Amino acid sequence: MQLDSSLPPIVVTRPAAQAAALASHIAARGRQPIIFPLLEILPLDDNAALQAALARLDDYALAVFVSPNAVDAAFQHIAQWPSQLPIGIVGEGSRAALARHGLTAQNITIFSPPDPARSDSEGLLQALDLAALRGRRVLLVRGESGRELLADALRAAEIEVLPIAAYRRQAPRLDNALKVQLQLLLDSRNDWIVTSSEALRHLIELVRQVENGSGVAKIQQQKLVVPHARIAETAYALGFTDVTLTGSGDERLLDALQFPL
Repeated sequence: MQLDSSLPPIVVTRPAAQAAALASHIAARGRQPIIFPLLEILPLDDNAALQAALARLDDYALAVFVSPNAVDAAFQHIAQWPSQLPIGIVGEGSRAALARHGLTAQNITIFSPPDPARSDSEGLLQALDLAALRGRRVLLVRGESGRELLADALRAAEIEVLPIAAYRRQAPRLDNALKVQLQLLLDSRNDWIVTSSEALRHLIELVRQVENGSGVAKIQQQKLVVPHARIAETAYALGFTDVTLTGSGDERLLDALQFPL
């Protein structure tokens, strides 16, 4: 399909490895995607603790993956998933990641938030039977840093939690090429897909480095499309005014955008 130049480009801010699929769907529907990752996903310097935890999957009553990155990083060290071990996820991206590794609702029990707009730790907690997990062990696979809400809530319910890092995140480095690209984005109208509060904070910090106060005013006026209520709350707190909340999953993100007829 020929791209429609009358509509603004759509900036995809996911980590590079996850951005291409969404960008291809955008192009297939007739709009120009621009990949501009706001998070870099890097391997751990030492995988020993992760490998040790994954070698004892039979010890757990539940394994929780907090993101698609957690799924993909962990499954580099998993030969076969034990069919009796249920999985908890917080978003549809993680469900898609599990499917890439052969795990779906047809062959494994998967717990996820009941409300697509609350695809976060709070939503997952609503889906879990905490009483049934009391006194048992839960494996929590995540990045090196992140929210402690889920682990704290599980411990408060007298559940033993093993948090284990599978990857690390960092903001992109503002080299000359990235600076030029960001300046062009600030000086034009775009729709931005942002799927992480951390990424949104990185965007504001990068903008400050490029153009300080005037740049922040420019980015705050651009349209944001976000999948989670918590990201929308972060956006409003950072001064954005045109924010569309879609719920979890690429189809909901795409449905919220305008495409040529």
